[in-house]
Amino acid sequence: MSWHWQSHLRSGAGPVDTAELGLDQRFPTQGDAESWLGEVYPDLLQAGVEAVSLYEADRLVYGPMRLEPEVG
Repeated sequence: MSWHWQSHLRSGAGPVDTAELGLDQRFPTQGDAESWLGEVYPDLLQAGVEAVSLYEADRLVYGPMRLEPEVG
């Protein structure tokens, strides 16, 4: 099975090149997918990605998960 992220864009973010951001990647394990996200989430936020969902093939594992840190 392969794991991948689906992006959820911030309202009014404009067009986002998901391939350029690496969101078209497939990962062999859930851990690999989560490690990658941990490294690149600041870039995703800056590009207008508000949240992501993790899929194993076509099955939603979790999400949407907001990328911005909780305040409070």
